[in-house]
Amino acid sequence: MKAYERLLRYIEVVTTSDEQSSTTPSTPGQRDLALLLFDEMKDMGMEGVRMDASSYVYGEIPPTKGYEDKIRLGLIAHMDTAPDYSGQGVKPQLIENYDGRDVPLGSSGRVLSVSQFPHLPSLAGRTLITTDGTTLLGADNKAGIAEILTACQSILEDGSPHGRIAVAFTPDEEIGRGADGFDVKGFGCDFAFTVDGGPEGEIEYENFNGCDVLFEINGFNVHPGSSKDIMVNASLVALEINQSLPKLDTPRHTEGYEGFYHLVHMSGSVEKARLEYILRDHSMEGFEERKKTLQHIAKVVNSAYGKGTVVLTITDRYFNMSEKIKPHFHLIESAEAATKKAGVEPHINPIRGGTDGARLSYMGLPCPNLGTGGYGYHGPYEHITVEGMDAVTRIILELIRTYANEILN
Repeated sequence: MKAYERLLRYIEVVTTSDEQSSTTPSTPGQRDLALLLFDEMKDMGMEGVRMDASSYVYGEIPPTKGYEDKIRLGLIAHMDTAPDYSGQGVKPQLIENYDGRDVPLGSSGRVLSVSQFPHLPSLAGRTLITTDGTTLLGADNKAGIAEILTACQSILEDGSPHGRIAVAFTPDEEIGRGADGFDVKGFGCDFAFTVDGGPEGEIEYENFNGCDVLFEINGFNVHPGSSKDIMVNASLVALEINQSLPKLDTPRHTEGYEGFYHLVHMSGSVEKARLEYILRDHSMEGFEERKKTLQHIAKVVNSAYGKGTVVLTITDRYFNMSEKIKPHFHLIESAEAATKKAGVEPHINPIRGGTDGARLSYMGLPCPNLGTGGYGYHGPYEHITVEGMDAVTRIILELIRTYANEILN
């Protein structure tokens, strides 16, 4: 089975995560996919296949005889899709011999356009997989799962010599909980790679420091006809808070290593309002300075409108994994070499987000990230190609072969 065929099977299972849920996984569909993967891994001949109560799925391919002393390599992907957009009833479009031009997304009225996605002409001649414009696709990260298992199937069938290979599929990565219940000790690997990035050939070992930010604003409501110097309109205070942030420090205006404040949700009335942000910065110093900016805004607003008008909550989610990867830079060098052997040009980029690997690196499992071959994640413009997925599968296979020739010192 090819990687894209697995992807088309997996996207039929609705695995949208839910940050309001207190369960793990946060949605029942993730357990449905976990059960499907559990059966698939056992059927293909993987050993030690297990699924825990929180729907983490693990399995391994034991080392070839004589290769027991080789580096124990892990491969990881996540099962959930982002809550930003619906993953219900995904209807993929497969466009063979794509011409590199604009693509109407079903009858939704949306168009996957070259003006918004200028890389599209470079995909000409491939088989393009898109949405119908009403859902996301789910290649983030079901493509990663498909590519990992397709590579494992190949190893099991062709008998290529290798060290121990372990795989794991996690729930709720999209809501920052993917590593919460990860069994690092039981996984038993020296190093791992998440397959959760963008275009094929992408190699990432630097990511944002990230936190969630919540402003809860408490207003004071009285009749507007007699409210001078009394009323505190929580919604207007919320607007004032947002206007106090650096205007150009948003995702739309930043790239590369540049950080941002991203307003993801707002609601309000005169009495109550909420602003929810995600804060991101590659530099720890910049990360802490951005937090201080938020704290200063809250202090000034409370001074102006009264103590307790604003309650600020900052919750750290993950930190830049480069500190944990750089001492093991062979991971990046090996990924570059494997990518070239697979016939793909490697490109090392900072992640403008986070992965399970960032948190796992701080849990003692150094874990950089590889691209999946996909683009436009978290929305109806998500797309990937059959050939891109095949290339990522080759990269994984070459990475396994590379570490079959290395001994951990």
